[in-house]
Amino acid sequence: MLRLLRNVAEWVMPRECVVCGAPLLPSEEHICRHCASDIPLTRYEGREHNPMADALNARIQERLTEYEPYSRACALFFYKADSPYANITKALKYRYDRSGGRFFAAMLGRRMAASPLYADVDALVPVPLHWTRRWKRGYNQAEVIAREMASCWPEARFCPEGLRRRSRTRSQARLPGAAERAANLRGAFRAVPGKCALTPQLRLPESRPGHILLVDDVFTTGSTLCECHRALRAVCGPEVRISVAALGFVP
Repeated sequence: MLRLLRNVAEWVMPRECVVCGAPLLPSEEHICRHCASDIPLTRYEGREHNPMADALNARIQERLTEYEPYSRACALFFYKADSPYANITKALKYRYDRSGGRFFAAMLGRRMAASPLYADVDALVPVPLHWTRRWKRGYNQAEVIAREMASCWPEARFCPEGLRRRSRTRSQARLPGAAERAANLRGAFRAVPGKCALTPQLRLPESRPGHILLVDDVFTTGSTLCECHRALRAVCGPEVRISVAALGFVP
């Protein structure tokens, strides 16, 4: 009966590859085999030092007053606005394709959880949306990604309220450069004590200093994740590692 209902649904509304739009075979989910074989994977889960991490750390260093260990960063694929693979995040963000977002988030989560660089992740914190944007869209795309990724670490805690947005800032996509994006977000986030694992109220045993993974949909200049990193560092000691992850990375 379930197969019959699925066949009827696919006849009424055919499933298509999120990348190329070709009809999907019954054995395919969200992406056809051809596009899946050519997805521009970063493979950064196995590289502690990589261009994404270097860009993030350069941003962090700009306003640093105390020592900060090198932060790790990983993305599933290289994002280019004119590439059909950009549809992976665009479908989640603008076309309400949460199922597809969860599919690719699980792909990233499995790759990271299998890496010794990220095997000890204890908490996943999504970049928050201002409440007005969340109300308009109906959900936070970073939260969809982080929730699905969290299932790849059986002991990790999903912390959707670990960070809050203090004010509604201008859209980052409409700002021309890195300096403007950084200024737009300065002071926009704050950590919520008691809502984020590894804050003083929820410390792990001393033998495990803790590892937080900040999650967003696309890493462009690193300004957003850098500001979130600073907000978390304000309530987490230097012994807690703060890493970042995104589905797409703009090289």
